[in-house]
Order: sequence, then structure tokens, then C-alpha cells
Amino acid sequence: MMYEEVLRADCALVENYLRQCFAGRESRADLYDAMLYSLLAGGKRLRPVLALETCRMCGGDVNTALPFACAVEMIHTYSLIHDDLPCMDDDDLRRGRPTNHKVYGEATAVLAGDALLTAAFETIAEHGTSLGADKALAASACLGRAAGARGMVGGQALDMAGEGHSLSLSEVEELQRLKTGALISAAAEIGCIVAGGGAQERAAVRRYAELLGLAFQIRDDMLDVEGDEAKLGKPIGSDAANEKVTFVSLKGMEACEALVSEKTEVAKEALQSTFEDAGFLCWLADKLVKREK
Repeated sequence: MMYEEVLRADCALVENYLRQCFAGRESRADLYDAMLYSLLAGGKRLRPVLALETCRMCGGDVNTALPFACAVEMIHTYSLIHDDLPCMDDDDLRRGRPTNHKVYGEATAVLAGDALLTAAFETIAEHGTSLGADKALAASACLGRAAGARGMVGGQALDMAGEGHSLSLSEVEELQRLKTGALISAAAEIGCIVAGGGAQERAAVRRYAELLGLAFQIRDDMLDVEGDEAKLGKPIGSDAANEKVTFVSLKGMEACEALVSEKTEVAKEALQSTFEDAGFLCWLADKLVKREK
């Protein structure tokens, strides 16, 4: 199977699983509608694909990793709902559609995000029993660290505090390592945990995903300047409008393009030095270098 076909198959697995997670649940004041509005709005599904394919690379079963992969996507979606709120980035569009709070109101959007966050850990608890307590607990702890104050939420706090202020390159790197990179790294490491990977394998996977996350964010900053709004599904120029210091504002477009390629190559080397067949994940890293959305 070619890598594009593998990617499509993984995304289909994720979409089907996410749809089934809340099927048949009674609506409570539009809460489930609001959750599904954002959860099923499409997107690259990068994080769950990383979990599935890291599990496969480490010799595990992708179907065993699927609930964990989708739990990561629930947390990612909750973060996007909250990021778009007026008290945060105040965005009107996400993936080409009105943002959650524009459709359901701010209060319901906040609650939809809260519900997706807790549903992620409910999913792990309910479906992790067949995996074994040790692995399920390790995966849950990994995800909790990445999602909270030591990870994504901590990065979001730094992002908000940095608006309108001068930040150094190292400060922007730390901010994005937490805000964007932590969940990407956790997704990959969780796949390794589910497959029973050891300390050396987990370290290599973390290194790959951390660098991939950094390259991903630098490319995001570039797209916010030169991207096609129709392809992105959201307005461009929001970083400048919100007075955010970005990799582009610090380094310029040309240097950022070189950085994306450099970080991607080092990420691939981290896998190639440890795993016999890292073909898909190396291909995925290369694919993200020139992404337009």
C-alpha cells in the first residue's frame, strides 16, 4: 500500500471511530451537537495518524491504538474551540466554517471544549483495559502531561501573555514547544507506549515528534503571512493583528523556510537511527514541509 493510501486509511479509521464515540447519545442543550460540529469538521488528523503509525512502526496493532489516537484528537479539538473564543484569539472561521462560538454561543462552546477534554480520558479508561493497566496508565499520564499546564495549556498561557510584548527566539521556541509541540509529541509517544516500545524507542519517537512539531509551527507562521485563506479555511494575518511575535517576525520568510527543512531532516534521522522501517513517518514529515493548509 502506498503511503498516501495508508494516510487515507488511517484518517478513515479515525473519522469512523470519532463518529461512533458519541452516536446515540441524548442531546443536552446542543452540547453534543456543538462537540461534534468541531470534532467532525475535518482537518489533517495529524495527531491521531502519528499515534497509529508510530504504533505500527513499533510492531503494535493500530486498532489497539485507535481509542488513544482519537482521545488525542478530542483534546486537540477542544483546544481549537477554546483558542477561537473572543477571550483568546477571537477568530470567526475555523476549517472554512464559522467557529464554534459563532454557531452555538460562547457558553456552549466553552462547555463543548470541556466535554471533549473529559471525554478523551473517559475513552482511554473505557477502552484501555484490553491493553493492560501499565500501558494504559502510562499512555494516560503522557497525554495528561502534554495537555495541561506543563504542556499545551501552559503554552497557551505563554501565548496570551506574550501578545504585544517583545519575545526572543528562545522564548517563542519554548512557547510553541508547549502549545503545539507537546500534543504532537505525546501522540507519537502514546503510539509507541501502546506497542510496548522501550525507553530507547520512546526517546527516538519523542525526538522525531518534537522536531516535527517545531517545523509544523514554523510552517504555520509562514502560512499566516503568505497562505491562501480559502485553502487554510481561516483568515491570514491573525498573528500580526493580535500582536504576536512569531518565527517569521523574528527570522523572516527565507530563514523560516530553511529552518523547516532543517528540523524535518533531523527529525527523520532520529527515527532512521533507531527503527528499521520508518518510511511512512519520514514521508509524512516531508509532506508537511510544503503544506498549504
